[in-house]
Amino acid sequence: MNDADWSAFEQALEKGIPDVEIFMDGVHKFFSTHPSVKVDGKSVIHSMKWRLKDRSHIREKIERKSSSERLITPDNLFSEITDLAGVRILLLFQGDFEVVDNSVRQRVSGGDWVLYERPKAYTWDPEATEFFKKFDLEVLQRDTSYTSVHYLLKPRMDASVCCELQVRTLFEEIWGEIDHRINYPKPTESVTCREQLKVLSKIVGAGSRLVDSIQRSLPQDES
Repeated sequence: MNDADWSAFEQALEKGIPDVEIFMDGVHKFFSTHPSVKVDGKSVIHSMKWRLKDRSHIREKIERKSSSERLITPDNLFSEITDLAGVRILLLFQGDFEVVDNSVRQRVSGGDWVLYERPKAYTWDPEATEFFKKFDLEVLQRDTSYTSVHYLLKPRMDASVCCELQVRTLFEEIWGEIDHRINYPKPTESVTCREQLKVLSKIVGAGSRLVDSIQRSLPQDES
């Protein structure tokens, strides 16, 4: 993509990003304050991250997707790239995912949000696969060992505004951050690194199951 072509995309972004940011802020505020994500007065959410996609990464993604998939133009930019805005929810316990999922579904049922597509759960772990099958999710396995649940939220189906909501445990976040550092935007060619990431993913999976076991072992008045 030459600079003249990119200039047209920048103009579209300048016009549309403010609405995207407002919607993202609303999603973040909901999960920061709403009682539906609380159990016994405590939020099940450990922490959150939220961001607008960096312009240089937007340009890279447009070039990458346009070369292999449908052509992206300034007119269809906001419908083709659905992660311009992102909110990530981090949980201590995988078992608390049900609370977050219920909150999303309630918001959708109430007409405040719509799901642009069926939510996806990415995992490599057979036990996690069985866990996610209990929910209305499309469960997909990735060779990269990536683990996370993705929702694409919109204020209404015909809106150009979209926010990607990701939900994962703190253990899964550690793996994701290391993988991102090593493999984004260009995947590492190091076989050693790739194999070590696979080993780390198994440690992360075991860690997530262990902390869930610790939570279940706690007396009710201490959990």
